Amino acid sequence: MAIYVTGNVHGRAEYGSSRFAFKNWPLGRTLTRDDVVIVAGDFGFVWDGSNAEKYWLDWFESKPWTTCFVDGNHENHHALAGLPVLEWNGGLVHEVRPHVLHLMRGEVFDIAGTTVLAMGGAKASNDRQYRKEGRSWWPEEMPSEEEMWQCRTSLDRVGWKVDYAVTHEAPADLAEKLCREREREYLDDQLQRFLAELDGQLGYRAWFFGHYHGDEWRDDRHRLIYRDIVPIENAAPGSRNPLEML
Repeated sequence: MAIYVTGNVHGRAEYGSSRFAFKNWPLGRTLTRDDVVIVAGDFGFVWDGSNAEKYWLDWFESKPWTTCFVDGNHENHHALAGLPVLEWNGGLVHEVRPHVLHLMRGEVFDIAGTTVLAMGGAKASNDRQYRKEGRSWWPEEMPSEEEMWQCRTSLDRVGWKVDYAVTHEAPADLAEKLCREREREYLDDQLQRFLAELDGQLGYRAWFFGHYHGDEWRDDRHRLIYRDIVPIENAAPGSRNPLEML
């Protein structure tokens, strides 16, 4: 049993069919349903119920592993909320397909002895002025106070210690630096502050986050993830992308 983490997919066929295709990721062919690939937000394949969407969700279901994702800001949050809720490995998920699962916000999962905190959501989309509320943008991208409280409650149950954290957004200090490097306007928000609070109190080995479209260790415990697919247990600063080692 193994856990892998990757980044934003954005509901795009070119990402879904290329990054996870066996010809580009031959390791995937050797995995089983007990193995898990987690997308760190902006999965984007639960969107409009189109035939193309159904095709790609069935395509993910056909893969030998279990695909999981935390939600990002580019998701149809209303569609996600309408999916069946199940318990999976100690936490709550939305079932997209039997082996395509949305890891709900603030849940802690015990995946064969490895504990993972999942916390989706992101700061308000910086392109929302070009999107339409309820069709291509949803205010629920920002977690509610109730969801942040649920996260604290989940962590209380495990003594504020997990092996790994997977989020879409980054804690405030990292988010500010990334925005500055990318020449984006930085506007402090409650989610980034909340994640910074977690970062200061939580015991963990490594924290994986997406959103900023890059692949690098920001320090010895925070991994920005995008196109790489990395094993969660063996990830370490300076380690090479498994794709590069084939």
